[in-house]
Amino acid sequence: MANLVAEWQNGEMSDDPIDRTLNAVGPRLKQLRLRRDITLADLSELTGISVSTLSRLEAGLRRPTLEQLLPLASAYGATLDELVDAPPTGDPRINLRPIASGDGATILPLTRRAGGIQAYKFIRPAGDDNAEPELRTHEGYDWVYVLNGTLRVVLGEHDMLLQAGEAAEFDTRTPHWFGSTSAGPVEYLSLIGKQGERAHIRAAPKLP
Repeated sequence: MANLVAEWQNGEMSDDPIDRTLNAVGPRLKQLRLRRDITLADLSELTGISVSTLSRLEAGLRRPTLEQLLPLASAYGATLDELVDAPPTGDPRINLRPIASGDGATILPLTRRAGGIQAYKFIRPAGDDNAEPELRTHEGYDWVYVLNGTLRVVLGEHDMLLQAGEAAEFDTRTPHWFGSTSAGPVEYLSLIGKQGERAHIRAAPKLP
């Protein structure tokens, strides 16, 4: 009986949707950290939350507070809704839902309209500098911009490293491959035009 009371007090047997949401945060936090290849010590340094507290949060032994979720969301580059897997609310803004790719990357679709140029944010964990690229081709045009880290781009016979703030664009019928390096994770934006559309960057008009 005492165990049942303890479970009820901890919210483990509650039908309250808020309780169920908070109880599911721990596994999501751990999944996000592992996808980004970050240690508990590194995350502690980024957020100011102790390693023991982070470990208890991920294990579901402690419920997160707003004061803890805010720095965690900032460290992961995620929204609070993503951390707690909040249901859609009808908000017209894009509700980012990460997609796990087969090569370990996390993909965040940034557009939801059919056709035209599609925008994505890619997050890749630290990689192997000796990885053998698997080049591929498809119809379209790609524009890539590195936000953080180092992105290895193999484009035809060219093998290059793009740093934060650098961009590249190319016809995707050229054999290509993207990867991270052993230096750490990499985050980058990708604009893909399936019918060969290019990304046109227009300068802001001069103020009078």
